[in-house]
Amino acid sequence: MEPPSPELRFDDRGLVPCVIQDWRSGEVLTLAYMNEEALRLSRETGELHLFSRSRNELWHKGATSGNTQAVKALRVDCDNDAVLALVEPAGPACHTGERTCFFSGDLTTAPHEALPGLERTLSDRKANPREGSYTNQLLSDPPFIGEKVQEEAEEVARAAREETDERVANEAADVLYHLTVLLHSRGLTLEDAEEVLNYRRR
Repeated sequence: MEPPSPELRFDDRGLVPCVIQDWRSGEVLTLAYMNEEALRLSRETGELHLFSRSRNELWHKGATSGNTQAVKALRVDCDNDAVLALVEPAGPACHTGERTCFFSGDLTTAPHEALPGLERTLSDRKANPREGSYTNQLLSDPPFIGEKVQEEAEEVARAAREETDERVANEAADVLYHLTVLLHSRGLTLEDAEEVLNYRRR
């Protein structure tokens, strides 16, 4: 992990804001603060450390709850006065038990939340099967999923040749759904495919 810039500019209290983002999904989990010691410990231990302004003390995220956050990368903004922590959470990020601290206000689902939301639904269906669930039918029959991916891919190709953009988008959504189910049936996730794409960019 690359350390943050040595020129990081702390405020008059010795703090910088830290945006905490899910490494896998890109979803923002919380906003907190770091001091120099929290940054050092986050780099050295590989687990997120923060500074609690209300308690005026260093804080190892998840030390009490067990909901630790493994630090995958620390990035610094262009003004060197804020940190972005990309983390792999071991549980809910919020002290309320919610997955993210941003669970109130305008909750319109953003486009980038669609696939992470789908993956959470698939994980739940796998752990808690529902009678009559199409997703569970697919998960229990990997060869059938493969056939469905092929069928949906053919449909999106046909839509690209002959139909409207709206139909292409609908058929593409069907491909993404079935492909994600296929990955989960094999114990994989979209992250595994995304890592391959990242490797190919090198």
